Amino acid sequence: MTVVDNAVYVHGERESEPDSLDCTLELLRNREGAPSDDEGFAWIGLLRPDADELDRLARELSLPALAVEDAVNAHQRPKLERYDDVEFVVLRPAWYVDEDEDVQVGEIHLFLGRDFVVTVRHAETPELSSVRSRLEADPALLAQGPRAVLYAVLDRVVDDYRPVVRGLRNDIDQIETQVFGGDPSVSRRIYQLSREVIELQRAVDPLHDVLEGLLAETTDDPDGVALHRGLRDVADHVAQTSESADNFRQLLGNILQVNAALVGQRQNEEMRRLSETSLAQGEEVKKISSWAAILFTPSLIGAIYGMNFEHMPELAWTLGYPFALGLMVLVSLTLYLVFRKRGWL
Repeated sequence: MTVVDNAVYVHGERESEPDSLDCTLELLRNREGAPSDDEGFAWIGLLRPDADELDRLARELSLPALAVEDAVNAHQRPKLERYDDVEFVVLRPAWYVDEDEDVQVGEIHLFLGRDFVVTVRHAETPELSSVRSRLEADPALLAQGPRAVLYAVLDRVVDDYRPVVRGLRNDIDQIETQVFGGDPSVSRRIYQLSREVIELQRAVDPLHDVLEGLLAETTDDPDGVALHRGLRDVADHVAQTSESADNFRQLLGNILQVNAALVGQRQNEEMRRLSETSLAQGEEVKKISSWAAILFTPSLIGAIYGMNFEHMPELAWTLGYPFALGLMVLVSLTLYLVFRKRGWL
């Protein structure tokens, strides 16, 4: 089993660092008869455990089977579920990848009991060592037990949404420039960004219910005032992120409509230019056809009179040559006047 970190805390202090998970489980078994005011608990951090490893841990800590199945399969929506003495929490952290201009969404599962917390991650990001260090630097908060760990992980996940919001805002600003610049690939980018915003909303929006339940439990707890205030701050950040994501989605919808209108306008302008070009070409064809007809008529008459057959009418006629020339001029002039009247010339 990939145990990232493993420690037992008593009154907010790191009391021991077991050499293995077996040692931690042994310490927990020895603490089963501890008094209720003993604030000790174990925090076990796991990275990519398989089903057999989680099943073993479930047997030792009496974890609910349905929650363990969800943790193995992953791809769960954020939620808070209670099974007798164990709470199961699913969080969806997100981070912005600058190189790809893309939003990635992960998953963190937490099992919370009276004297233990188990965090299960299926990806390297986000790492929780900084969360553990922050809590260990605040013994008063860590003394609140497993709920303090849940609050700290929640706070880290929600804080990581801020760079995602900034990255999406920058991407939307770039898209607005591309839309009015006539970039043909912008429609695909708008759709991709819309999918990223939807993924962010799926990670953030369910946290409202999670935090509402946690705040309700700590409202009247005199020992959890600091924890309650921290959860309220996290809830405020969740509301801000959710509002930003909703605004992004509406803005992208408007941008898509504007882009469709601009594309239609550009297509209409292109069709108009093509129509004007076709009309100009038609006028040119008319002129060429008219002159071709005018020039063809004398050629036809000259060809007939130039066949030089022995028995042809008008061959011995003295006025035949002037008549042929005059006929050519007359027909050509008639055609010219007809085409000119029709506007072809």
